[in-house]
Amino acid sequence: MTNSSTLRPRQADTADFGFGTQIRKSPYFDATVRWGATGFSTYNHMYIPRDFGDPEQNFWNLVNEAILCDVAVERQVEITGPDAARFTQLLTCRDLSTMKVGQCKYILITNAEGGLLNDPVLLRLAEDHFWISLADSDILLWAQGVATHAGMDVSICEPDVSPLQLQGPKSGEIMTALFGDWIEELAYYWLRETELDGIPLVVSRTGWSSELGYEIFLRDGSRGDELWEKIMAVGAPLGIKPGHTSSIRRIEGAMLSYHADATIDTNPFELGLDRLVAVDNAVDFIGKDALRRIRDEGVTRKQAGIVIEMEPLTGPNTTFWPITAGGERVGEVTSAVWSPRLAQNIALAMVRIDAAEVGTALTVETNQGSKAATVVEKPFYDPKKSLASG
Repeated sequence: MTNSSTLRPRQADTADFGFGTQIRKSPYFDATVRWGATGFSTYNHMYIPRDFGDPEQNFWNLVNEAILCDVAVERQVEITGPDAARFTQLLTCRDLSTMKVGQCKYILITNAEGGLLNDPVLLRLAEDHFWISLADSDILLWAQGVATHAGMDVSICEPDVSPLQLQGPKSGEIMTALFGDWIEELAYYWLRETELDGIPLVVSRTGWSSELGYEIFLRDGSRGDELWEKIMAVGAPLGIKPGHTSSIRRIEGAMLSYHADATIDTNPFELGLDRLVAVDNAVDFIGKDALRRIRDEGVTRKQAGIVIEMEPLTGPNTTFWPITAGGERVGEVTSAVWSPRLAQNIALAMVRIDAAEVGTALTVETNQGSKAATVVEKPFYDPKKSLASG
């Protein structure tokens, strides 16, 4: 357990980080440095905190208590106008015909060849008002380009909206303390527009953790520091910690990381996301013909979960590790990590279809040499996502 003295914010000092103006800082940047962020990555052209100390401790803080994460890098593409609903449907292969105002949906955005461009969460704020909460790719430019030739009456921009994630089993108690009892009625993948001491917000019961969690979308970037401190102050008696999105937990939950587990050359069927592809429904979207053809012909490779037999990894893989079976290359590891809860090295991999069956023996060329591996069921933990949705 982290000593409480480590939770005191410290004076921000970014002199050693070497930041430049070409990458944006989030409204919470100074607050995260005060609260212990020592390392950053970039995502959607913005800095994201990736190091608050021991990643295993961050994992335990998440699964046992609650962590607050700066995920302002999840930039929003805002779509408004009389044709907003029809245009939003054009962008995604998921059928949105039953999506209600106040609802969120996990969607896939594909190109004309059926390749995956992004796997964001879609929020519907009004009949003609949508936010696409992005994974790491330039969908704002894609959407604006599509709109130029779509012949629809829509406006597309990036609004002043910056989300935080409050995730973990105590997140509901903290949210109730912040906002009141209505939080208990907020269903999984639904949202509500609200405010906190005059700070304009949207709150959704979503997150990138496979745990109970919420996203708090700030609608005024000038108040980011204030919002962070209010949440930390209210959450302190309930065990909140500053943190970052957990690679351990997201791999346990088999959650995709775009550019790692999927790219423009990956299609939804290879990822086992058939349920999100409405090729037989009466909706129009980019890539529909290609995705129908891929579905009908079948795929030649598939994402699989594997367990790698080796000493505990000290961090995630930083290259794609080749996978062989019978001496022949059959795929690659896309994301690997040591799970302290499962006491296993777990990984997501893209493998040839004949090597994807549960129980298949494989060999992985890791950064520590050749290691035996076995295909297992995924997700690795809580496969029905009862923690997040219950």
